[in-house]
Amino acid sequence: MYKIYGLLVFVMLAWGLNVTATKIVVTAFTPVTITAIRVFTAAISVFIFLYFLKILRLPTKKEVYYILIACLFNVVCHHYFLSIGLSKTSASNGGLILGLGPILTTVVAFFFLKARVSYLQLTGIVLGLLGVFFIVAAGKGGFSGISIGDIYVFLAIFTQALSFVLIKKVSNTLDPRLMTGYMMLAGSIILFIISLIQEPKGLSQIPNGTWDVWLVFLGSAVIATAIGHMIYNYSIGKVGVSEAAVFINLNPFFALVGAVLFLGEVITVSRVIGFVFILFGVLLGSGAIEEYLRDLKRKKHITHSL
Repeated sequence: MYKIYGLLVFVMLAWGLNVTATKIVVTAFTPVTITAIRVFTAAISVFIFLYFLKILRLPTKKEVYYILIACLFNVVCHHYFLSIGLSKTSASNGGLILGLGPILTTVVAFFFLKARVSYLQLTGIVLGLLGVFFIVAAGKGGFSGISIGDIYVFLAIFTQALSFVLIKKVSNTLDPRLMTGYMMLAGSIILFIISLIQEPKGLSQIPNGTWDVWLVFLGSAVIATAIGHMIYNYSIGKVGVSEAAVFINLNPFFALVGAVLFLGEVITVSRVIGFVFILFGVLLGSGAIEEYLRDLKRKKHITHSL
């Protein structure tokens, strides 16, 4: 189990820094076009890894259905909204809003998996939403000047939360790592078709990229998108949706660090307050605190019985 936890920490580091990487890439190119190419590169990387792991196989008809539905939310909608959002807002704001993932996952699990939501979790959901309001206040226009980019990033993490529930449903029969590859391959094709319609001149900008931007592109595609999603989806199948989502607590922290170190963004008081609200909101909303207290109680009970 500790091996899975270690892998999840690595994924959060990669995903946090990937907010900065994605910001750099979508600023250098047209966002949807370069995202389609990035996700396709990630898909090829996943299938190369799976070939050496010897777990490649064709999905069943039922699995294809879940793959396509999850693909629409996890790849097409998530990456589309994220690429557009980060081209219109700061990496700091984007990273903090992405930290709402565990809370939104809890909400989605309540509606679709009939999961129980306690009063503590409900409190956490409210705290997380308050955190978003403080992040929005960090913008130049305050609460009255909500950035469209922030809204797009929120939609990105909401659609991803929907996909995690679908991945859990199918992970009993199809290896989540293999599902990741199929989702990315199908999603990249759909994103590319969207880019041809929305950004007809997008491909003409590709040759203008500098070597350092392409290096960031490869790091984002292979390490964060391919390896990161493959490990995370695999972890969902092993430890469950809620427990894996707890580790997204680390995501906004790493995103803030990346924004400061590589983009020179300033961390305002509003963003710090927003981060604190989201952190405690996720700890309560995801059920992590309750699970910790239950484990502590079980350990004390075992100690007393001995």
